[in-house]
Amino acid sequence: MLLALALAASAAAPAASFRGVVTHVTDGDTLWVRPREGGEAIEIRLLHLDAPEGCQSHGAEAKQALRERVLHQPVRVHTEGLDDYGRQLARIRQGREDIGAWLVRQGHAWSMSFQGKPGPYARLELRARDARRGLWALPGALDPRSFRKRFGRCQPGSRAPAATMRG
Repeated sequence: MLLALALAASAAAPAASFRGVVTHVTDGDTLWVRPREGGEAIEIRLLHLDAPEGCQSHGAEAKQALRERVLHQPVRVHTEGLDDYGRQLARIRQGREDIGAWLVRQGHAWSMSFQGKPGPYARLELRARDARRGLWALPGALDPRSFRKRFGRCQPGSRAPAATMRG
């Protein structure tokens, strides 16, 4: 309980770290981790990357890759605050591997840039693009922010964006 309260306050507090087990994968960049000390699972949004939307090309593949890699596995979480949806923003490590770096390197996500500066995974994204791995094998891969701007958010339970569902 104390850990959950500490994590909820982390948007204004310094970063926190904990160990836990992944209980659910929502999509290619969001998952749930139950702290080893107990309590409710915590929703985590991976830092420094953006995976395709669920209804977007390669969205289902990105989610499946993350599931296969971390579901029911022990991980180490380092939080750095909350996003606009109340999710913990965090880096996750499985053993020695940074899971965000792994997703970008495998071509399942874009490296995010910050104020025009490349993010920490930018070189990994370039290598994945050059190797045409994952989403980079698709013609005209559209980053999720541009996809949402153009087509809207995915409809819950649907493989189509909101813009295509309007009638």
